[in-house]
Amino acid sequence: MLRFTIATALLMSAFTLPAYAANTMMMKCDDASMMKAQSDVDAMTGPMMKEKKAMASKEMMMAKESMKAKKMDDCKMHMEKAMKSIGKM
Repeated sequence: MLRFTIATALLMSAFTLPAYAANTMMMKCDDASMMKAQSDVDAMTGPMMKEKKAMASKEMMMAKESMKAKKMDDCKMHMEKAMKSIGKM
């Protein structure tokens, strides 16, 4: 029974860790990622999304400023906040 439990835990971690790693590695502070994130924000429509879009746009502006200042950790953080605010993460 213990072997079965350990095997199940290992199997579950084998499937969840790559998905978690993909989410953390998704946001990079480069031009391609910036353009993709900005297009996701721009694609938001509807009256219910107005506040979320404004917040995401503000975060994207801060991410762009951080990228220009070569503060990549700050840039990544702002991009992640923007994507979370529109429900992409």
